[in-house]
Amino acid sequence: MRLHDYLQYQAGQHPDSEFALDSQRSLTYAEGAAEAHQVANALVAAGLEIGERIALLSKNSVEYATFYYGASEAGVAPVPLNYRLAPAEWAYIINDSGARALITSPEFAEAIDGLKAELTSVERYFVIGEGPDGWDDYRAWVAAQPAEQCGRTIEESNDAYQMYTSGTTGHPKGAVVQQRAICSNVEQCVVGALAFEAGERALVVAPMYHAAGAILCFSAVSGGASLLIHEDFNPPEVVRAMDEDNVAIVLLVPAMIQACLVFVPDAADRAYSDLRMVVYGASPIAADTLKQAMTTFKCSFGQGYGMTEMSAVISLLSASDHEHAVTDRPELLLSAGRAVLGAEVRIVDEDDLELPNGEVGEMIARGPQMMSGYWNLADETAAALKGGWMHTGDAGRLDDDGYIYIQDRVKDMIVSGGENVYPATVEAALFGHPAIADVAVIGIPDEQWGETVKAIVVLREGETATDEELMEFCNEKLGGFERPRSVDFIAEIPRNASGKVLKRELREPFWVGHERRVAGA
Repeated sequence: MRLHDYLQYQAGQHPDSEFALDSQRSLTYAEGAAEAHQVANALVAAGLEIGERIALLSKNSVEYATFYYGASEAGVAPVPLNYRLAPAEWAYIINDSGARALITSPEFAEAIDGLKAELTSVERYFVIGEGPDGWDDYRAWVAAQPAEQCGRTIEESNDAYQMYTSGTTGHPKGAVVQQRAICSNVEQCVVGALAFEAGERALVVAPMYHAAGAILCFSAVSGGASLLIHEDFNPPEVVRAMDEDNVAIVLLVPAMIQACLVFVPDAADRAYSDLRMVVYGASPIAADTLKQAMTTFKCSFGQGYGMTEMSAVISLLSASDHEHAVTDRPELLLSAGRAVLGAEVRIVDEDDLELPNGEVGEMIARGPQMMSGYWNLADETAAALKGGWMHTGDAGRLDDDGYIYIQDRVKDMIVSGGENVYPATVEAALFGHPAIADVAVIGIPDEQWGETVKAIVVLREGETATDEELMEFCNEKLGGFERPRSVDFIAEIPRNASGKVLKRELREPFWVGHERRVAGA
């Protein structure tokens, strides 16, 4: 199976059904497949060979969707760029991938113009819409091509895309995902939670350059559903669409869910008559926030846990798991679910020895959705895929039923007086305070204990709380070594485009002058 097979199959089954629409245009499945063929033929005509790279820098759009499928048909691997990165970071990724061409939308063209002298591999520049001089018109380039299959034979072992990791530390790494891997993950997601019916709508608001946004699109198309594409995340517009635009399934990261609950006053008053599932993932969510969301949106919930290196999804907490959590197993709301079909998860110590259920260690995973490796990084690939298992860097535990509980990033663990403190545990406790809108917990240096726990808090609008009050609030919820010893208040928690808290950015001011950024043995 290849990624473009799904679109071509559904175009044959439902040619007149809605394939994708955004604020500018809409396409039926027949039209979407035709445009994907044109994209493939354009890439072939431009001289891009199977396995070569092409960079894409754009917000969500119909063109983004058809490009994924057209590039798959041509065997050219897209390199989706995070538009929230700085231009210097774009330059690094483009050069690292060796992309021979670059496609962007007009708002980013000027910034790219300032980088052209640095982009040694790029031969042609295309803009989706009106752009500055020196850019080719992407739409005209594609429209000039025949709307028929390009004739290339693409194997399951060919690269489907090269997606770069978040890069919260150092340079981002290009995870190479083959056709067989992404198609396996589509099937795993469909079986586990994302089964779409023809004619349904998926609301695409998560960025399509990200593994989570991409897997939602691919899963929807595999079932003949329609992609209702929002260019960017706008909480009131997302809530309105969930209620009024015949949306069946939406994927939101927890920060998006929180924003919809906090910044949309009428969210709980809407009916959401067509909405049957909200899927969330990419970062932890507080149990109280999840319960509020389940009450507000009046539908089933599913959670996906994963990483770019595993195509997207490693485990799923299903709708039925959420129902059990509400009725008789409340601890499941803190779980990341169980491994998806065909995948395996283990918890290991620092020597990669498997730990008993209930003990915390590094979570490793393997399955048909695993990347083939990091682009041009043999040592990093060998370390990440040691023994044939993807080493996630997440600290977690397994229960006797196979449910995964992520404690935190291994590198974010706080060692205070020889005790391990997982910030996610402290954050979950603090989220129970009614005045708190957002929180991040970090370790800061301490002469006596090595590290102590600091909470960095964003208060809800109109609410007040003191540091003493919040520390007292934790007394009955956490062990003494886990409780925050100090609290700072800020306007916004810094996050990357995936919604993950930038812990290094928060820690840095407190560790200035310290040779090591962690404490303990």
